Amino acid sequence: MAPGGGGRANRYPDPILASPLVTLTRDAAGDKDVDQLVELVTEHDVVEVVVGLPRTLKDRHGPAAEAALDYAGKLAARIAPIPVRLADERLTTVTASRMLSQRGVKGRKQRAVVDQAAAVEILQAWIDAVAAHRARKGDT
Repeated sequence: MAPGGGGRANRYPDPILASPLVTLTRDAAGDKDVDQLVELVTEHDVVEVVVGLPRTLKDRHGPAAEAALDYAGKLAARIAPIPVRLADERLTTVTASRMLSQRGVKGRKQRAVVDQAAAVEILQAWIDAVAAHRARKGDT
């Protein structure tokens, strides 16, 4: 999620650093995680939500990508007009695992936080891309 701020007319906040807030457990049967996410979006004045899209290395959609698209659609319907964007998440788990290993987090401890670290990678890449786009356009 990208929190609001920056005090600008532009809907994007000033560039920020992605950091984990909370890890939600997926509840496909009852969508309690979607309810929790809607609450977080409201509580933190979120301007945009980024959902990872797990494409294959051949840039195809499999069952996991279809599930992510469905999830993004459910969330978008609940938080409109706040946009829900999809971001390619290929190799983010690998990158997150390497980063955690370099920081000395290994084994069971790494497995417990790797998804959260991968989510941070996805959001930070999105934030960086938006900042770069704004810089190219002269929107500083």
